[in-house]
Amino acid sequence: MSSALEKVVEAVRVLNHDTLSCNRVAANQWLLQFQHSHAAWEVATSLLTTSSLHLLPSDYNFEAHFFAAQILRRKIKSEGCYLNIGVKTDLLNALLLAAQRFSMGPSQLLTQICLALSALLLRMEDQKATIEQLFGSLQKLQVLDNGYIAVLELLTVLPEEVSEDLIGGTSADSQTRSCFKRELLSYTTTVLEFLIAQSERRLDDGLQFHERSRKIIRCLLSWVRADCFSEIQPASLAQHPLLNLVFNSLQISHSFDVAIEVMTELISRYEGLPEIFLCKVQYIKEFLLLPALISRDEKIIIGIASLLSEIGQAAPSLIAEGSNEALLLADALLSCFAFPSEDCEIADSTLPFWCSLAHYILGMEIKNGKRRVSFDVFCPVFSALLDAVLVRAQVDASETERLYIPDGLIYFRSNLEELLVDICQLLGPTSFVTKLFSGGWASSTQSISWKEVEARMFVLNMVSEALVQAGQPFDVSSVMHLVTILSNTKHDALNGLLALVYKTVGEVLGSYSKWFLSIAGPNLRHLLAFCASGIGQPICSKACSSALRKFCEEACSVIHEPQNLEILFWIIEDVERKNIAIEEEEEVVGAITLALSCIPNKDLKKTSLARLISSSYASIHRLIDADVDQSLRQDPAAYTVALNLAVRGFSRLGALFGHLTNPVLREVECEDDTVGTLVGILWPLLEKLFASSHMEHASLSAAACRSLSLAIHSSARYFLALLPQILDSLSTNFRMYQNHDCYLRTAAVAVKEFGHIEEYSSPCMSTFERFNSSASISALTSSYICDQEPDLIEAYASFASTFVTCCPKAVIAASGQLLEFSFQKAAISCTAMHTGAALAAMSYMSCLLDVGLTCMLESDASPCKESLSGVLVNLISRCGEGLISNILYALLGVSAMTRVHKSATILQQLATLCSICERTLWRSMLSWDSLSLWLRSSVQALPSEYLKPGEAEAIIPLWLKALENAALDFLKSAVAAGDNHVHMRGKGGRTLKRIIRDFAESHRTTLASNLNSF
Repeated sequence: MSSALEKVVEAVRVLNHDTLSCNRVAANQWLLQFQHSHAAWEVATSLLTTSSLHLLPSDYNFEAHFFAAQILRRKIKSEGCYLNIGVKTDLLNALLLAAQRFSMGPSQLLTQICLALSALLLRMEDQKATIEQLFGSLQKLQVLDNGYIAVLELLTVLPEEVSEDLIGGTSADSQTRSCFKRELLSYTTTVLEFLIAQSERRLDDGLQFHERSRKIIRCLLSWVRADCFSEIQPASLAQHPLLNLVFNSLQISHSFDVAIEVMTELISRYEGLPEIFLCKVQYIKEFLLLPALISRDEKIIIGIASLLSEIGQAAPSLIAEGSNEALLLADALLSCFAFPSEDCEIADSTLPFWCSLAHYILGMEIKNGKRRVSFDVFCPVFSALLDAVLVRAQVDASETERLYIPDGLIYFRSNLEELLVDICQLLGPTSFVTKLFSGGWASSTQSISWKEVEARMFVLNMVSEALVQAGQPFDVSSVMHLVTILSNTKHDALNGLLALVYKTVGEVLGSYSKWFLSIAGPNLRHLLAFCASGIGQPICSKACSSALRKFCEEACSVIHEPQNLEILFWIIEDVERKNIAIEEEEEVVGAITLALSCIPNKDLKKTSLARLISSSYASIHRLIDADVDQSLRQDPAAYTVALNLAVRGFSRLGALFGHLTNPVLREVECEDDTVGTLVGILWPLLEKLFASSHMEHASLSAAACRSLSLAIHSSARYFLALLPQILDSLSTNFRMYQNHDCYLRTAAVAVKEFGHIEEYSSPCMSTFERFNSSASISALTSSYICDQEPDLIEAYASFASTFVTCCPKAVIAASGQLLEFSFQKAAISCTAMHTGAALAAMSYMSCLLDVGLTCMLESDASPCKESLSGVLVNLISRCGEGLISNILYALLGVSAMTRVHKSATILQQLATLCSICERTLWRSMLSWDSLSLWLRSSVQALPSEYLKPGEAEAIIPLWLKALENAALDFLKSAVAAGDNHVHMRGKGGRTLKRIIRDFAESHRTTLASNLNSF
């Protein structure tokens, strides 16, 4: 062996077998470098074509050969298009030789060699001549010892390689693939004749007959997916010898799954075949399905189910005719559906068939305006299907043990909604509900099958939208009977299956809340008590919280009665004791807020809302008092408890204000000062807390800021006079605790609500200046630093965008230095790998450019540096080059594709600004020459390894032309549309986006290839 070959073999051995991890890492690094070298071509080819490894153990041989095949495949994909024709031809012959050499395996190695061959063939210049040469070589290869095995494998992977998206390297374009596929399919007859001949041969070559049949069928599958039978009539196809081979292979376990795939592909691709296969359903059912059901062979059952389902989906009109064969198929699929597989995969695989058939039958009825024969024929079938659903959807769990639901059952139940709605429409709401409540379980007072009850309640909830829309209320007494039983159950007993039943009944109450309230009357407190008992229980808490919210929303006229109010307050007190998840607690507080806000008596409403927030107020005030009484600070455990209670207190206050946005409530606000009273309680509390040292805790800061944001959003007019103090507190605290981005987000909410009011411009500008002068914002000087603080960037960009869009033009014009600083930070941030941070920064820059374009397109285009146009032109003239440079870097990252649209929009806006200035007195500061210079210098400044040879020279004129056309499109569209929101509408804009997308895609692929480890 040569020295280089020996090193490769040894490195592969160390990588796979050395006991020291440091040696394995070193070997991996060496092999990564080697596979990018030019010498890898020769070494890998030699490994596959020579027998120089005969002295090594067999497993070492395989690993070295497999590595060589992988190397060649990867290098062909990434560098194959650069090889000259002579080298490609020699490599093609070498790979054919390797395929013949390893025709008897290992099979993984032969597959890799054939994949490398396919990748090379796709990159040959003269594809017609290449395909002709290939099939000539294959004819010679198949007559050699075991050569037909290599031919089979190559013919299997070749069509797949043509249709797949190549990963890494230089992928062949769609035109090349289409041309290659066309030439390849011209040899369909040759390939099919070869497969027929192989299926008829009886060879004693060590390869078992069933294994050979499987390889033949697998090869046929590849060609079927390539549309090899597109020119053959379905009637002729039904008699094709290979189709008979496939059908006969259904009886052979070894090839059953591949045969199913072939038949499924054929049925989905060619009209006429479903009718032919429908005639074979009786044979499939009697000789394949029924024995499999008896022997519980799930592999056969799921294969038959998928095949029959495909037949039905391909031709629902045939099935809907209700022929004997159609009913046999439906009965067979019903048997598959009812088969008790543990993961429900078999039943789940039939759902598309049942849905397509139901849709077709329902469509026939609507279209023709009368009940068709098929409707009457299949209603009993769907009734039986509903019975099967009620069994298959059951959770087989104990009433006392810990609940466990298999993932397969969870997935199956989540997919049932469409089918159940269809069955409900077919049977009719009344018949459907009657069937759910049949069986005597609903009135039983003794033994109740809870898993049956849960399944029926689950189904009832699934069809709630359809039943409510139908407007035919059912008798809810059976559900109320369950409510009574479950409400009287001790909390300790709500475990396992019983807890799941409680949850499902809670979902039913929420879904049909109007119907339950219409008959509840004095029983409303029973419904509220049921919800109260379920809230806080791990499984049913969310469902009961949601039901409570529905009742509070829809029972305004009776919810304020004393006994109902007491239950609501008992619920909130119980929730506080149980310490449930904050999200669920907010749901409960929001629901009760809605109820209390509907109280017609003003004094009662005030006292009730005050009682609702009393515990929150106490929790927060206790924490504030800790600055005076240091005893709490000195007890870390007690302080942590107090801190958590204060956080929960703010979350409850936020939920309260968040549910004061209802239009009905806004009318009430005009009549009394309830909301003003609440604000009078909240702000002094917040003001004291913002001034305390407790705000160093991120969770407390986030909760307090969220509460304030919701309050401002829902009750803005009560905070107007407080705006200077609010912004001062937020900006001061941010400078103290600069990792708390919540202050930026809340400030953005305040500016959005009040920024348009000129008299409050000064505090808005002052807040922006404070944020800019903070150390954390100033430190955003590189993409690496930006990736460490993605939330901070998103919050900062959001505030800056809000400032630009909500403040008056005069205020924006007076904030030139602030805008320039924030624009520079945004340009840097758009290079971050974190997608959210980068897109937020780009959105801000686009927003600012939009403001500039609006001014330039309006009358404010005078050459006055103090005008908004002047401020923005000055800003772009100083920051334009940095903007383009950073956008180029953003398009060179692994996640560049997510930034294509934003990048194209910004560049189009920038080009449009330069085009407008070209025709004005601003030309001396900003012009088309400026843009050309920025692009040229930015591209030339890129490191050489980032671009392909000659790419820099090609990019500049291509991009400039695209930018020019995109700018013209923008201006034309803006004039026609009367606004400036016209990005990417015209041909020029779309062309620019396509060019940028192609640039990002090509460099993303190259980068991924370089980073891909062995």
